[in-house]
Amino acid sequence: MNETKQKILDVSLDLFSQKGFSAVSIRDICKSVGIKESSVYYHFKNKQSIFNELLQRFETTATDLMCQLEQGVNALPDASGENLYGKTCGCFFENYLMDEYCNKMLRLLSIEHLHNDEMRKIYDYWLFDKPLNFQGKVFSVLSMSGMIQTEDSSYLAVKFYAPIFLFMQRWLFSGALTEECKQVFRENAYKHVNHFFSELGDK
Repeated sequence: MNETKQKILDVSLDLFSQKGFSAVSIRDICKSVGIKESSVYYHFKNKQSIFNELLQRFETTATDLMCQLEQGVNALPDASGENLYGKTCGCFFENYLMDEYCNKMLRLLSIEHLHNDEMRKIYDYWLFDKPLNFQGKVFSVLSMSGMIQTEDSSYLAVKFYAPIFLFMQRWLFSGALTEECKQVFRENAYKHVNHFFSELGDK
C-alpha cells in the first residue's frame, strides 16, 4: 500500500478513536499527516471512504478471530470447561480487545454508536451479538459433552460476559491503553473466569 495512504489511515484511526468520527474533519487529518487536502482526495473519495477501509480491515480481522475460536470449540480438546474457556478467553482478550488496531476501532464505535444508527448496528454486532452468540455456543457444547449442566446456554453467556464487558469499559476503552491497564484488566477478567467456573462446578 502507498505510504501516504497508509499514514492517512493510521492517523485517521488515531483521531477517530480519540474524538469520534463526527468530530474529526479532513482538515484535521491532513494537519496531523502533514499533507494538503488535495492529497487525501487522491487516495480517498471522502472521510466516509477512509472509515469504510478501516472498518473492512477490522471486520476481516475480527471475523478471522471468531473463526479460529469456533474451530477450537468444535474440536473440544480433552480439557475442563474452565481450561477450554481460559484458552478462548485468552485469544479474545489479547487478539481482539487488547489488539491495538481492534481496540481503536472498538473505541471509535463506542463513541459513535450513541448518535449514529449505522455505527450502532456495527457496535452491537461486534460487542454484543458475536461474543454472546459464540459464548452461548461454547456453553451449549460444554453442556452436550457433559462438562457442565445448563438448560439455558444463552443466559449463561450473558451472565459470563456482563462482568467482562464492565472490565473492558473500565480499563480497555477509557483513557490510554497502557500496559498497566491491560494487566489490571487481565487480573480482573481471569479472576472472574475462575470464580465463574468454580461456582458453576458447585451446582
